[in-house]
Amino acid sequence: MPQAEQPVGPAVSYAEPALRPTATTLEGRFVRLTPPNPSADAADLFPVVSGPENARLWTYLFNGPFASENALAAELAKTAGLVDPVFLAIRDAATGRAIGRASYMRIEPTHRVIEVGSILFSPFLQRTPAATEAMYLMARHAFDDLGYRRYEWKCDALNAPSRAAALRFGFRFEGVFLKHMIVKSRSRDTAWFAITDDEWPRAKAAFERWLEPANFDADGRQKRRLEDVRAEL
Repeated sequence: MPQAEQPVGPAVSYAEPALRPTATTLEGRFVRLTPPNPSADAADLFPVVSGPENARLWTYLFNGPFASENALAAELAKTAGLVDPVFLAIRDAATGRAIGRASYMRIEPTHRVIEVGSILFSPFLQRTPAATEAMYLMARHAFDDLGYRRYEWKCDALNAPSRAAALRFGFRFEGVFLKHMIVKSRSRDTAWFAITDDEWPRAKAAFERWLEPANFDADGRQKRRLEDVRAEL
């Protein structure tokens, strides 16, 4: 107990900060995450994320939708060289085509805290093993390669699909911050989720078991849900 006889948190055995993420390449079976290629990525993405039928993809993101491929390319170019957030293109492993993107953001190496966010899943990526693999690859890189001890997921508290996805991926719900942001001229309450480094081994094992080829039938349908696999561990 310190001299002041006040409770404090446990000592942290490692003093060095975590590594900062860069726009690197992460290889999976279904997807490859790579540094952005703004013009090529816009050409791939614009036809499948634009139009009234895809407006819902942009409701809770900080920007978009975009009226033209050039406008989307300009946005991708503006964000491609940032150091926080660090964007990665999500590409189909077989074709190399961009089918989404995501970023590491609110990066705090000193405290070993990092967030995954600004996630755009095109219809080609939604509700597929590829989407789950993309999130697994980013989490694994943050914990195993870069040395973070807290991996966060935040979303608009009204974004029910994002909240469900966070829980499915193994994030723990921590609460709602009221009036946390103003996004697109609207007030946003933010739901917070996280995985910590002591929780990561179980979440990692669940991801890896769920992604095994044996967990899918001949039509690519899952045999066991990710939540069920994690509950068995």
